[in-house]
Formats: sequence, C-alpha cells, structure tokens
Amino acid sequence: MNMHAPAGTSLIADLRPEARSAPESGIVEVVNHGRLKPGLIPLWVGEGDLPTPEFIVRAANKSLADGETFYTWQRGIPELREALARYHTALYGRPFVADRFFVTGSGMQSVQIAVRMIAGAGDEIVIPTPAWPNVAAALGVAGAATVCVAMDFHQGRFTLDLGKLEAAITPRTRALVINSPANPTGWTATRDELAAILAIARKHGIWIIADEIYARFVYDGSARAASFHDVMEQEDRILFVQTFSKNWAMTGWRIGWIEAPPALGQIIENLIQYSTSGSPVFVQRAAIAALDEGEPFVAEQIARAKEGRRIIAEGLKATNRVSLQAPDGAFYQFFAVDGRTDSRALAIELVDTANVGLAPGAAFGPGGETGLRLCFARKASDLTEAVERLQKALSA
Repeated sequence: MNMHAPAGTSLIADLRPEARSAPESGIVEVVNHGRLKPGLIPLWVGEGDLPTPEFIVRAANKSLADGETFYTWQRGIPELREALARYHTALYGRPFVADRFFVTGSGMQSVQIAVRMIAGAGDEIVIPTPAWPNVAAALGVAGAATVCVAMDFHQGRFTLDLGKLEAAITPRTRALVINSPANPTGWTATRDELAAILAIARKHGIWIIADEIYARFVYDGSARAASFHDVMEQEDRILFVQTFSKNWAMTGWRIGWIEAPPALGQIIENLIQYSTSGSPVFVQRAAIAALDEGEPFVAEQIARAKEGRRIIAEGLKATNRVSLQAPDGAFYQFFAVDGRTDSRALAIELVDTANVGLAPGAAFGPGGETGLRLCFARKASDLTEAVERLQKALSA
C-alpha cells in the first residue's frame, strides 16, 4: 500500500470510469464557497425567493392527513397525468392525452431517463452551448459523449447557427438537446427556427430532447415561447423534459415529468421503477393543485421576473464594463466583464468583495468561459441592492 496516497485513492480507482469522471458542479463550488456568508444576495442558482404558495402546500398536507403514504403508480397517479393533459391543452390550444405524460422525481430525473433511453457508450448527443451543465454530465455518466456547438455572441446577444448545428451531426449522433428559452443565455428560438431544427432531426433520423422548462418566462407579451409543439407531429422523435420547479416555486419538492409518444410508456415506466419506483402521492397532489389553481401565481412570477430583468440589465449596463442585451426568455442575465476572462475566479471574488453570488460561465461549457450568470427571479429590492454592490465592486 502506498502510504503517501490520499485516503480512499484505491477505492476510487476501483470504481467505474463514468462515475469517477462525473464533474464537480462549477455552480455548486461557488455556492459552497459563499452560502454561509451573512447578508449575501444569492443569485447563483435557478430559483426565485418566493416559497411554494399555500394552496399547493395545503394539497400536500391534505394528502398526508388522508394517509396517502404508500407505493403508487410508476407513471404517476392518473389524476396528475390528466391534469398535465389539461394544462397542455390550455397552453398550446390543441388536445393532449394523459398517456403522453409520465411523472418523474424531478426535471433532472426526466433528463436522466431521456438520456438512458437513447444514448450509451459510443453515442454522441449534440448540445448548443453555453448550456445547463447537468445534461452533459448525465450523458457522461451514461457513457455517451457530448458534442458542443458554441452559440454565436454578438453585441450582447446569443444566436444559434443552424448550419453549425447540422455540421456537428455524425453517424454516432443520437439526439439534439434544445433548450429554449435557454439557461443560461436567455436565447429563445422562433417558431421558424424550431421547425428548421426539427427538419434537421428528421433528415438525420435522430431524436430531440426538448427542454422548454422556461417557456412561460418570455417578455414580449406572449403567453409562452414558441414550442416544438407548434411544429411537430405526434410521433416525432421528441422527448420533452419538464419540472414543476420554476413556474410554481417548487424547487425543493423534486417533481417533474416527461412528455413522450405513448408507445414509449412501458419503457419509461420501467426506468422509473428501477430508479425511484415512483413519486410520493402527496407531492403529486401538490402538483395537481399547481396545475389547476396556479395561473395567478405564474403570472406573479413572470411579472416579478420582468421587473427584475429591467433592473439588472439597466444596472449592469451602467457599469460600462459589460456588453449585454436583456434576454428574450428564462430568468437569467448572462454577461461578461471587460478585461476579466476567468469566470470562476471572478465569481469567487464577487462573493468575497460584493457579497453577491453569481454562477461562473465556465460551468456552462464552450462559449460561456468568460461570462457570469445572474438569476433575476427575485424581489426588486434585493436586485437593486445587488446591482449597487456589483457596480461598486466592478469599478474598484
């Protein structure tokens, strides 16, 4: 035995390489650095500051009081799947059936199941970047490879070159991951862009993993962003990964869903069975309340985010150290600071000097290395204070 080797080295070496190589989250690293600092304004993760509304909590409490604490349907309780169908029917203006919806233990589990269904060792999935890093990490754990297509950045705005996207497809490509509105960039695809992306996927016989989690957070007066639902046929190879976290302030509840062709139902049920064996019924009752009663709260969330977007964009522009445009969708401002290229070091520095928590762009892959992500889904007073602190720190 090597007495100079760090404790546990031999144990780690005996693990599967996919597990050993799972990356540390660059976002969590900064959070851990600053989470205990008194008075810190935390704008580093993707959640707002509002707790889950009382009407949602009440539904969960009633379920618990009624004794709904047993194993349940792997695909989700029928009442929730019907509620998801109603919600989509209202949002997209055409009928949806409950058989398209499968309840998961979070948006992250939806991603993991989607990846497991279509990719493994030797496969590739194409992802426009900067992008939420968990998808690429889930691919790596599954043994698959991520092919990054860096988005173009000009005058503070990100765009996706569809020619570059298609050029990244190889015989090993199994899917495109399309996140619109996008985390962290706020890029929001038009209907025509989504139709063109779908045409590329059809041409090459590959899947689309569609992350439309931020679809309600758009700022042009629309009820939602353009969606693959607007351009697809029912049997297109599209897996929608979704969560209750953002719209209804339920990040801590850990519940989401997959929307997929009903023919995949038994496969998805099996993968849920062999991971979590289903989501707790009381959490699902809360999710039904969110869908059926939550539109006023969603509207409040969007209005707060719209005001937060204005405060942040105006405040950061006033530093004269950044180039940015207010994002079209989602609730993040992504920006780079002139003369600073190490986003990890800058994020740590701003925790220490400004007492503001931001996510380092390096965590989001190619195209994000020099930037920072700021979540503006927060009350105006906090954002105004954060901007003042950042202005002072960046001008020092």
